[in-house]
Amino acid sequence: MTARETTVVRPRPTAVTIAVGVLAFLGVTAVLGGVELAFGLWISEPPPADWLDAIPLIDGWVLPGLVLAVGFGLGSLVAAYGMLRRPRTAWLAPVQRLTGHHWSWTMTIGLGLGMIAWIGLEIVYLPARSWLEALYGAVGLALVLMPALPPVGRHLSA
Repeated sequence: MTARETTVVRPRPTAVTIAVGVLAFLGVTAVLGGVELAFGLWISEPPPADWLDAIPLIDGWVLPGLVLAVGFGLGSLVAAYGMLRRPRTAWLAPVQRLTGHHWSWTMTIGLGLGMIAWIGLEIVYLPARSWLEALYGAVGLALVLMPALPPVGRHLSA
């Protein structure tokens, strides 16, 4: 007869659930918006091409769309999955040793910093303002700050 192992399942803290929700929101909307930009699937009026004139190295909406869809969209969905399931991967073990947290903790902060930089570049280079810049700036700030909350840090400790 073998002894049966028992595992203690800790309830997911509310702050983690909110962080996963913010990541999922960013993930879904960034994939949809990025695909729209990259492939010209305009739900509404396309942004004017001359908006890109002042941006170095960018001559069309494809590259920004791909960064949005793949980097922020899929990246956020991967981070949300990581925060929910906390899968271990050998190739990310150095990140976990360095930070003392699961790789999704680091990825969430990186996505938040990236989103803040993205919105900052929009404000600098694009001529029109939108309420979406304030919304996604707040999303970026939330993604930087939420991992610092003690319940999130404890949940994602390595």
